[in-house]
Order: sequence, then C-alpha cells, then structure tokens
Amino acid sequence: MQIESIELKDFRNYEYLKTDFYEGVNLIYGDNAQGKTNILEAIYIAATTRSHRGARDEELIRVDDLCDEQAVFGNEKDAHIKLFVKKEYSTDRIDIHLKKNRPKGFAVNGVPLKRLSDIFGILQVIFFCPEDLDIIRRGPGVRRHFLDMDISRMNGIYLKSLIDYNKILDSRNKLLKSMAFKRKDSDGDTLDILDLQLVKYGSEVIDTRRDYTDKLKEKIKEIHGSLSGGKERLEIIYEPSAESAYFEEELKKSRQKDLRSGQTAAGPHRDDFTFLINGKDIRKFGSQGQKRTAALSLKLAEIDITASVTGEAPVLLLDDVFSELDRSRQEYLIGCIGDLQTFITCTGNDDILKTRIKVDGMFNVSNGKVTKET
Repeated sequence: MQIESIELKDFRNYEYLKTDFYEGVNLIYGDNAQGKTNILEAIYIAATTRSHRGARDEELIRVDDLCDEQAVFGNEKDAHIKLFVKKEYSTDRIDIHLKKNRPKGFAVNGVPLKRLSDIFGILQVIFFCPEDLDIIRRGPGVRRHFLDMDISRMNGIYLKSLIDYNKILDSRNKLLKSMAFKRKDSDGDTLDILDLQLVKYGSEVIDTRRDYTDKLKEKIKEIHGSLSGGKERLEIIYEPSAESAYFEEELKKSRQKDLRSGQTAAGPHRDDFTFLINGKDIRKFGSQGQKRTAALSLKLAEIDITASVTGEAPVLLLDDVFSELDRSRQEYLIGCIGDLQTFITCTGNDDILKTRIKVDGMFNVSNGKVTKET
C-alpha cells in the first residue's frame, strides 16, 4: 500500500498544497508550527474519518481575513483533502469534504459514501506520536478509543457492532433518565428489549476485543523483550466490565442501580486493559522510560497484526517520534520500517540522517508551503 500523492485546499494552514510522495521514507522537516503534522493529520483523516488530535471539522478549515469576511456574508469556506492510494492491483482516489456546520462528505473514486464507516480499510495507517504515551498513563477511555480505532480499521463487522451498541446504549440511558422522573407501564418492556439488543451487540464487541488483545499480547511480548534486551516481560491484560457469557446477567443485577443513576453500569463502554511489566502495573510502578518503551512496543505490534489481518502493509506516520527515543530504540524502530512507505516529521533533518535510515525524499515545510528536495 502506498500513498502516491496528496492535495489539500484550505486545510489547517494550507491554502493549497499538491505534492507526490516517494515509495519509501518521506522526511518532512521544518521549524515548529509550520504545518508538518498537518500533512500527517490529513492522511489519518482520509484513513479513519477523524483527526488523531480529536479536532472538530470546523477547526480543520483554514481561517484568514478573507474567510472572516466571507463568514459575515454567509459564504463560509470549506476544506478539501484528496489522496491517491496505490494498492497491489488498483489505485483508489479518496476525497474528503470538510464543512463548518454540516457533516463531512467522503467519496472513493468519485462515488459518494453513504456512511463514513465505509471509508475504513481503504487506507491502512499506523500513527506514531509522542502522545501515544497517553494510552499507557491516562484513563480507560483513551485505551478503549485506541482499541476501537485499531480493530475498526481492519474489521468492518466490529465497527458496525460498535456503532449499533453505542446507539442502543444511548437509547437505554435516555430511557433510564426518563424513568427516574415518571414511569410508564410500557417502560419496563422497552427496557427489556433494549437490554436484549445491548447484549447482542455488546457481546460481539467484547469477544472481538478479547481476540484482538490476545493477538496483541503475543506480539507485544516478543517486541518488548527485544527492546529491553530480555530484561523485561510486558503483558497486556484485557479487563472487560462484563464477560460476554454473563453480560445479560450483569445488566439484570445492575438494573436498580442504573435506574437510580440514569446510566448503564455494565458493558464494553466500561472496559479497560492493563499493561504489566514483570507482573507490575506500569501505570502505577513504571518509569517514564518503561512507559515509552511499552507504547512503542504497542505501536510496533500494530504493524505486524495489520499486515497479517489485511494482507497489505500499512503506511507509517511518525510524528516527531525520534526525538522521544534513545539511539537503541531509534535503531529498533528503523529496523521495523523495512519496505513500508513511511512519513517522518522532525524539526531538523540532522538527527535523522545520523541514523542508518535510508531517506528517499525530503520535504521542507515553512509557513504552509512545501518544497520538495532530492
């Protein structure tokens, strides 16, 4: 899988950008706040429909004096992203239309997609950034989001089950809140129906998450062992709020509590997974270096699993990652790149060139302008 070219219009700080990329390592360098990460962000949006920073669509649209003037007269500017993705037997064109006050639009090869979820799987990317540490050190919501995004881009059935589960969960919570004020005779029957649907989709989510974390467990143990020189054993433990076989029973047990709180206490929306190094919880007892190495192991495991599940090598997006790693970890990461198309951002190219990585093309970014170098 290879990104042949990108075209941006009014995206972030780019008024207009069109450039081709190289098959191997593409080095994007320049000072801070010039637009390097914005290029990687646009690629990630084309692959997953959303920003890795969690930005809203309106925040992705370029703002300038002209845009402010247009907004006064009701002619607001939109943003556009276009990518050409080359695969083994075909080339796909992905078009994204970002709008300020309306849902974004997606099209593949000129055909509009009815659901944003249909974009998943067309372009497989693995994104590395310093914020990956948040997966290790922050709360369960961050880890669930990582897990859901990782599985969804490879498994459309999981994505549909997750979407359906969240819809039913939202309906159930609204019903619980309304029942706290005034109960109708039919509310109990409606709640029973919602519970059956929640169990159906939730069990599919739980089982898929367990299967995927089992795959991660094997890969991560091997990778982390190499990174630590065999001194540390990294484990990932899936901690479901309720096992799929007992999910329905847990819902019944917590119903009275749910009615009092207006929230659903049991289900995959409460899941978590824990990282252990030599049997100890890394969040509580791990050093900063151990957390960084665990995050790197996790992301490297993604590469192997993506290739084995989809049959295609993913595109790697490395956003200022090398500055966060010592030389030995830099070398290990470089060894994992192999023949994968890779995009690397950095503030200067000297540190990258000191490593043994082979750079195929260089791009200097300055104030939203990109200069391609040989």
